[in-house]
Amino acid sequence: MTRAVMIQGAGSNVGKSMLVAGLCRHFARQGLRVRPFKPQNMSNNAAVTADGGEIGRAQALQALACGVEPRVDMNPVLLKPETEIGAQVVVQGQRLATVRARDYAKLKPRLLEACLASFRRLSEDCDLVIVEGAGSPAEINLRAGDIANMGFAGAADLPVILAGDIDRGGVIAQLVGTQAVLAPGDAARIEGFLVNKFRGDATLFADGMREITVRTGWTGLGIVPWFEEAWRLPAEDVLDIRSRPRDGAFRIAVPQLGRIANFDDLDPLSADPALSVEIVPPGRALPVADLILIPGSKSTIADLAAFRANGWDIDLTAHHRRGGHVLGICGGYQMLGRSLSDPDGIEGPPATVLGLGLLDVDTALAPKKHLARVAARDVASGADLVGYEIHMGQTAGPDTARGWLEVEGERVGASSPDGRVRGCYLHGLFAGDAFRAAFLARLGAPMRATDYGAGVEATLDRLADHLARSLDMDRIERIARVIR
Repeated sequence: MTRAVMIQGAGSNVGKSMLVAGLCRHFARQGLRVRPFKPQNMSNNAAVTADGGEIGRAQALQALACGVEPRVDMNPVLLKPETEIGAQVVVQGQRLATVRARDYAKLKPRLLEACLASFRRLSEDCDLVIVEGAGSPAEINLRAGDIANMGFAGAADLPVILAGDIDRGGVIAQLVGTQAVLAPGDAARIEGFLVNKFRGDATLFADGMREITVRTGWTGLGIVPWFEEAWRLPAEDVLDIRSRPRDGAFRIAVPQLGRIANFDDLDPLSADPALSVEIVPPGRALPVADLILIPGSKSTIADLAAFRANGWDIDLTAHHRRGGHVLGICGGYQMLGRSLSDPDGIEGPPATVLGLGLLDVDTALAPKKHLARVAARDVASGADLVGYEIHMGQTAGPDTARGWLEVEGERVGASSPDGRVRGCYLHGLFAGDAFRAAFLARLGAPMRATDYGAGVEATLDRLADHLARSLDMDRIERIARVIR
């Protein structure tokens, strides 16, 4: 008899993903078979699953918290923004179409069916499903056809716990105001609330908790203090990486692309005390650094144009002339070549544009997306690593003859003759401790042995402990309802 509960937020970025990860780890440590589920996510930071699809990176972290492999059913609808008004729609791990925002509503009935099918499959082999909403149910202008919050909760008959964020202020209005705008049937689904990201003495907000209960009738489940170690977990938003401590002697500069994608490559680097990772926002010059890392992009040609508009191409050339190192991953790899062509108009009107010219390669985009988990070896050090590929296009040219990674006996990637500019399609490569240490040591970084994976696991344990001290976990478990 599988039970489920849904965590929704009184606004965006209230910490739902981290709350779900911590709850997953807590209940898994109680001996329950727990699974995370998010019907609809919007993110260009995706993970490739063992069953050959892609889901939001946050759900992959939540699966890790449960101690299970991520599956496409954990996030059946993933929206990957490509422009200000359009996004690629991924359904049950596979690309369905690219649609404009105004046309997305037409797909929602079909997408709700996919969400419910995935939810039922996921619940077949577990005891508890913890469902994460998206944005806020208070966005009642989006209620018709909703599949992310109350629309899904109603279709699956789920109880809801509402989370508010006190750090941004106005948490009483967030929670009470949400009830005020919800339809009565939706408001009745909320069986408890919590307050997240509290700094200081939580007892000082006791009167606030009582006031929320008086005004809503909801049960207060606790106040969660600010979790200082949140930066140690894989980031869902690139802004989370920007906020991390930067004390390392070896400097890595990362231009913040407008459609930056799959930037989990940066997580192990920003977590390493020997390194200082700086995300450089538009409008600022690329700083003096030891390594400039150009990350993946969901819209490579548009981001390449913005790269030039920011003057970063000039900064990059100067960095290279000074003897600096450059690494491009996926879209960043494509940008580093001589040319980038889009003959089928995948990212916009068909076009061929000049690349940054630091690698003697050319890239042609193609409609078919390549999704794969990959086991590789660093040619120079022999270190093994595991990563994933998620890209549309093929890259070829003389510099691919100096492939610096090996996959199934074949050299992949590209390197300049002097070895200071490299590119590859492999994401997640820096999570391999031996590879990370060997690669960066070759660039002069003062590396020491660290276990990135063990650090993430330990932080998830501490997050679970943090929530267990703050929330009424027994009550949360009782709120979870048997799935019909």
